[in-house]
Amino acid sequence: MWADILRALALVLVIEGLMPFLAPERWREMMLRLSDVDSRSLRIFGAVLIGVGAVLLQLIH
Repeated sequence: MWADILRALALVLVIEGLMPFLAPERWREMMLRLSDVDSRSLRIFGAVLIGVGAVLLQLIH
């Protein structure tokens, strides 16, 4: 089980690193825009992502 968790974490790091590697200026611009978004909206967005990820994991497994 730990090996699967580490593989999943490694995949997240690869995916997260794609934008700064491929389009650093656009990524920086996006990060600056995100800093203007209020905390409540970011929290809701994060919760939605967690929910979608959990559903996808259940569908895959």
